Amino acid sequence: MIFRFAIFISLGSLPSASWAFPYTLTDVQTANVHEHLPFGLPSTGELLFRQGYVVSHNNWLKIPNWTAYHLTKEHVQGNIPRSNDFRPDLSLKTYQRAELVDYRGSGYDRGHIAPAADMRYSTTAVSESFFLSNMTPQVGEGFNQGIWKDIEEMVRDWAKERGEVWVVAGPAFEDTDRVMSFKLLGPHHVAVPTHFFKIVLSKDAEGTLHVIAFLLPNQKLPTKDLPKFITTIRDIEEKTGLDFLNELNDGLEEELETKKAPNLYFW
Repeated sequence: MIFRFAIFISLGSLPSASWAFPYTLTDVQTANVHEHLPFGLPSTGELLFRQGYVVSHNNWLKIPNWTAYHLTKEHVQGNIPRSNDFRPDLSLKTYQRAELVDYRGSGYDRGHIAPAADMRYSTTAVSESFFLSNMTPQVGEGFNQGIWKDIEEMVRDWAKERGEVWVVAGPAFEDTDRVMSFKLLGPHHVAVPTHFFKIVLSKDAEGTLHVIAFLLPNQKLPTKDLPKFITTIRDIEEKTGLDFLNELNDGLEEELETKKAPNLYFW
């Protein structure tokens, strides 16, 4: 069963990364943050640490706020087979997590945020990508199985060409006159995003940072229209309340967050 849910929001009061951690990170978790999020933590809250990625999980909407990972040329060359072991994340309490039944018969795909194909360097990393805490309901044909998959393949190509990239991706919700409306799936009321974002960063030989960002509606889209969905990090921040690149100096952060990549090839 699909429910519709609406909330009133105040865009000026959304949480930001300036919040203090509500808990202490272990040395391993701290190292994980430094590897996957060297340019800043978009938000705090409940973080889940996996071998291949870090996810900020929304225990109310039962989907990620964002998932971040470092992808290298060596990672992309991995050949561990896809595990397909879709499963709930038992590190979350029952009332905080999505279950397989929520997606069953919904008409939506269990869409990875950190793709399994990017984790093929490790059996554990591949398997952990199939936790439902790394997934959101996505339109299947033409989105999860189309344009979103094509972006994922482009990111792997960029990692091969550039040696490494950093990716942050997640859901977004469109509001009209400060009213946000979206569907809920299944008995555990899993939120269906209206949009998805993906931010990719890389460094050139001189260490200069380059960025490309996308914001796409969760609907069937032709891949040829992908350039239309190139946007700025600032636009994504305004729609999500997240704060990216906050570890950079203010001038560089402003430059990168407000600059729109000219195309898919030179950014």
